[in-house]
Amino acid sequence: MMALPGGRHLDSIPMSGQRLHLMQVDSVQRWMEDLKLMTECECMCVLQAKPISLEEDAQGDLILAGGPGPGDPLQLLLKRGWVISTELRRIGQKLAQDRWARVHSMSVRLTCHARSMVSEYSAVSRSSSQEMGQIEKLLMEKCSELSAVTERCLQVENEHVLKSMKACVSETLSTLGQHFGQLLELALTREVQALVRKIDASDNIYTTESTTGNLFSLTQEGAPLCRIIAKEGGVVALFKVCRQDSFRCLYPQALRTLASICCVEEGVHQLEKVDGVLCLADILTDDSHSEATRAEAAAVVAQVTSPHLPFTQHLSSFLESMEEIVTALVKLCQEASSGEVFLLASAALANITFFDTMACEMLLQLNAIRVLLEACSDKQRVDTPYTRDQIVTILANMSVLEQCASDIIQENGVQLILGMLSEKPRSGTPAEVAACERVQQKAAVTLARLSRDPDVAREAVRLSCMSRLIELCRSPSERNSSDAVLVACLAALRRLAGVCPEGLQDSDFQQLVQPRLVDSFLLCSNMEESFV
Repeated sequence: MMALPGGRHLDSIPMSGQRLHLMQVDSVQRWMEDLKLMTECECMCVLQAKPISLEEDAQGDLILAGGPGPGDPLQLLLKRGWVISTELRRIGQKLAQDRWARVHSMSVRLTCHARSMVSEYSAVSRSSSQEMGQIEKLLMEKCSELSAVTERCLQVENEHVLKSMKACVSETLSTLGQHFGQLLELALTREVQALVRKIDASDNIYTTESTTGNLFSLTQEGAPLCRIIAKEGGVVALFKVCRQDSFRCLYPQALRTLASICCVEEGVHQLEKVDGVLCLADILTDDSHSEATRAEAAAVVAQVTSPHLPFTQHLSSFLESMEEIVTALVKLCQEASSGEVFLLASAALANITFFDTMACEMLLQLNAIRVLLEACSDKQRVDTPYTRDQIVTILANMSVLEQCASDIIQENGVQLILGMLSEKPRSGTPAEVAACERVQQKAAVTLARLSRDPDVAREAVRLSCMSRLIELCRSPSERNSSDAVLVACLAALRRLAGVCPEGLQDSDFQQLVQPRLVDSFLLCSNMEESFV
C-alpha cells in the first residue's frame, strides 16, 4: 500500500456468488496490470551508465513500463505511488543490511521514478497549487540529497564514519518518505474532489455510473483513500444519488461504495450528518426496491454497526430507526434468493445484536429464531461457515433472554447447534478455518447459556452433545487447536454436567468438570493426540 500519512469494507464477511466472482476477476486484472511494472533492471542501468548488477535481488527491480493511459491522472498516481512506496521500503531494507551499492543504485532509480511522477502528473493534471509545487521541490531536493550521500558512502571505508553516515541516510530517507506521502495525498485529494464534484453535478446516468465506479475502485486501495473520500464529500454525494428516483438503477453501486467508505471513522460521521441511517431504513423497508439494492443497504448497515469498529458504537441516529431496520432485515433473510443476500442481511442482524440489547427482544418478537433455523436447512441460502457464523452469533446473543430457550426447543434448535459443533472447513483456507473455529466457539457458548433451562440441558444430553463437547476438549485437531473453542466447550460441558451428571464417565468428570476451569484447560491444551 502506498505511503500516505495516517495509514473492513466488510472485512470479516467474505463475499460469495457474483460479488466474489467479480472480486476474483478484478484481482487477476490487477495482477496483470502490475506485471507491467515488473521488468528487468537493464534499461534503467544503461540509462544511468551503470553496470548491470549481478546480485540476485536485482532481478526484482521495479521499473515502470507501459504506464497508465494518457489523461488518466488517478491511475498514474496509484501506479507511480505503488512503485515509489515499494522502492522506499526496499531501500530501507538494504540500508539495514549495509548493502551500500544496492542502496545507491536504488536511490538513483527512486529519483527517476519521483521525477517521472511529478512531470507526468503535471502534464495531465488540471492545474498545480502553490502548496503542491513547494512539496514537489522539497521531494526532488531530498531525492538528489539521498543519491549524493549514498554515492559518498560507497567511497568510505572507515566503519565509524560509515555508521554516522548511515544515520544521516536513514533520516534523509524518512524525510523523503514524508514529502512523498504529502505530495501523493494532495494530488489524490484533488482527483477525489473532481470525482465528487462530477457526481454531485451530474444528472446523466452513464456519467454518474462511471464516476461512482471510479470512486469505488479508489475505496479498494485502503483506509487512507477512504478517509480522503469521506473528508471531500464522497458520502454526501453518494447519498444524494440514493435519494433520486431517476438513479434507482445505480443504488446498488452507490451503496456498495458507501459500505467501503464507512470502514473509517470519517465515513461513519459523514453518514450520520446527512441522515444516512434514515435513508438506509427507507430503502430497506421499500419493497419496490430490488433485492440487490436492499442487500447492499444491509451491507452498509452491517458496516456501520460493526462491533470491531469502536466509533460505530456512538451512532445515536441508528436507535431511532432500529426497529424498522431489524424488521426489514428479518424479512430479507426470510425471502433471500441467494446465499450472498442472506449473508449480508444476517451479518447486519448479528452486528445489531451487539449494538443494542433491545435488538434481541425485537428479534424474539419477530420470530427470528424460526426464520434463521429454517434457513439452515436451505442450502441455497446457508451454504458456508461464514453464514453459519452470523446465525450462531445471533443465537448466542439472543440466548441471554430466558424466553429464547422454548423457541430453540420448538424449532429443533439444539440439533442444529450440535451440528455447528462439528463445523469443518472444506477448502482449508485460513479464513474458512477461522470461520469454523468461530462457529464452534459460539455454538458452545450458545449451548452453555441455553442450558440454564433444564429442558434444553436434557435435550442436549439426549442428543449426545456432551460426547461431542468431550471430543472437542480432548482432541486438539477437532477444534483446530483453538484455545477459544476449548474454553467455550469446557464451560458448556460443566453447565450440562450440573444438570445431568450421569451423562459423564468418571474420568471425564475428574479431568474436565471437577477441577478448576484453568486446570482443565491446561490439561486439555497440553494433551497430545493418541493414534493408537
